Amino acid sequence: MKTYIKVLTISALMMGGFSSCNDFLDREPLDKVIPEKFFNAESDLAAYAINNYKFETVTDSYGINLFGKDNDTDNQAGTGDPKFWLPGLKQVASSVGDNGYKWENIRSCNYFFDNVLPKYEAGEISGNQDNVKHYVGEMYVNRAYSYYQMLVKYGDLPIVTTALPDIEDELMKASERQPRNKVARFIIEDLKKAEDMLLTTAPGGKNRISKNVAYLLHARVALFEATWEKYHQGTAFVPGGKGWPGKDAQGYNADAEINYFLDEAIAASKVVGDQLVGNLANNTDAAEGMDANLNSLNPYYTMFCDENMEGYDEILMWKKFDESLGVTANLQMELERNGGGSGWTRGMVNSFLMRNGLPIYANGSGYNKEWEKEGVNATLQNRDSRIVIFTKKPGDVNFYQPDGTPALCQISFIYGDAGSLATTGFIIKKGKHYSSHMANDHNASTSGGIVFRGTEAMLIYMEASYEKNHVVDATASSYWKALRRRAKVDEDFNKTIAATIMSEEAKGDWGAYSHGQLIDPTLYNIRRERRNELCAEAYRWTDLKRWRALDQMKTTPYRTEGMLYWGSVYEKELADLCVVDPAKGNMSSPELSNYIVPYEKTANGDIAKQGGFKFTPAHYLEPISVDVFRQTAVDKNDFSSAVVYQNPGWGYQASMGATEVE
Repeated sequence: MKTYIKVLTISALMMGGFSSCNDFLDREPLDKVIPEKFFNAESDLAAYAINNYKFETVTDSYGINLFGKDNDTDNQAGTGDPKFWLPGLKQVASSVGDNGYKWENIRSCNYFFDNVLPKYEAGEISGNQDNVKHYVGEMYVNRAYSYYQMLVKYGDLPIVTTALPDIEDELMKASERQPRNKVARFIIEDLKKAEDMLLTTAPGGKNRISKNVAYLLHARVALFEATWEKYHQGTAFVPGGKGWPGKDAQGYNADAEINYFLDEAIAASKVVGDQLVGNLANNTDAAEGMDANLNSLNPYYTMFCDENMEGYDEILMWKKFDESLGVTANLQMELERNGGGSGWTRGMVNSFLMRNGLPIYANGSGYNKEWEKEGVNATLQNRDSRIVIFTKKPGDVNFYQPDGTPALCQISFIYGDAGSLATTGFIIKKGKHYSSHMANDHNASTSGGIVFRGTEAMLIYMEASYEKNHVVDATASSYWKALRRRAKVDEDFNKTIAATIMSEEAKGDWGAYSHGQLIDPTLYNIRRERRNELCAEAYRWTDLKRWRALDQMKTTPYRTEGMLYWGSVYEKELADLCVVDPAKGNMSSPELSNYIVPYEKTANGDIAKQGGFKFTPAHYLEPISVDVFRQTAVDKNDFSSAVVYQNPGWGYQASMGATEVE
């Protein structure tokens, strides 16, 4: 059959997922079995479910390095010229393989349900029946997660609940995209089924999905869709909006849908948040996260790098790495030895409050801008503990040598190749272990990978409840105070709100905006808390898109900055390494800014030529590749006749950039 048609059937019955030492994985490969001989025992369901885990965590073999995924946002700066910020250079792909509009993960889940649910309902699956039920619940989470990833990227989607036969007419009909609100409701229905079936403690512990994982994902999906539909309301990105390419938005009521999703987010997040509010990992505020024997000095710090994350209440699910089994990553070599090709932006650093609860610009905050001339250590004094403990500062311990001698961080990390330099001078430390073995041996990282952290539920509740009711209720207040208390910041968030000046915050925080307008200070500070608590955990891109927080850059470029370089102690200290040159420089010119301008260290790059980041609204969603239209067009000479429509602003021809969306 044709390429796209195959996407809705099956490219591969199983895709790689978690590596595991569980005994039930030591059996015949799952893509070589047939339903009559499989899906008959608890162990069959357990093996199939875990091999369908597609969750993102900190290793390339199972997702991506989360601590660098927020690169090229207002939080972190990467290297090169990201096409997202170059209108016209991000283009429509030719093939499905180039853009990820793939359905094998969802098809694999549907194959499971087609074959397992009849046997399960008839009581024909042997083994511990609580566990059998649990593994069916895991598959509902797997399908929901895969659908959510697609929803974030593409919006409207086909809703497919069975493994379709290889019949073109049926596949063409099944390919028709449904309005995004219906897709989100479908995802939540799957998660509610999972919540009813999953055990509170999963078989095998937190390396597997549990009931709280389903509640957290439920809350995440609901908040995403509620805020997307609110802030994109009336546009081509929401059913029935001006220019929406869909065919049928009959019955769509924006207010009703937004309220439904907010209610779902509030209810689901509270289940998890109430369990955690008094059980957050302790922040000792220690200068280093570990001692020379690799013992934890700060549980909050080591929660993000520990080799065994089972004991942290906040962590609902994590991936185990084990060198003896060959299940490792290269994460620590990047984080411990150098800057990893990333760095906090100046806007990110400035968003963190002083410990007295005031923004740095507020009267009485105690912040002194002259500190910036003295370097990173001075700049971060008296600040929210999170930016201090999660920033690698000159003189901090990179890792401990085998004899216990510390290898120290140098500010010279701002120079180097794209994979090793600290792009902004503010070096990311979150997730960094202190092991010399992990630091010096390629692919030797065995720090666990956080998959779901329950603290997110507290932040979801705070945001969803305020969006719905426009007040910070008692539950939200208790969550907010707990997070600030751990961050060593004055718990009185109203003090912060009263001192907030939105025009000041907007200078370095795109989350200060929605649809090009500044938001109110209370909502902004809820977003600030989310930004600070979840820094480097791969939430920022999704947040900015659902908040519609990029419109202000349609006409006015945004120049990303890092630490103060020109006029600081570093200017003289690193003078021998510094090259300011339009063609091959490694430091941005003081004519641009006294702060490092990471994307404009040479004048030859496209970002430099346009004066910073620029945005086109079509980039809120990904384009669908041309071969999808080629295979689903009614008139093969007119791809716009396809049963699958293109996303707003994108065309039906490969290698074409986006056009303007109203």
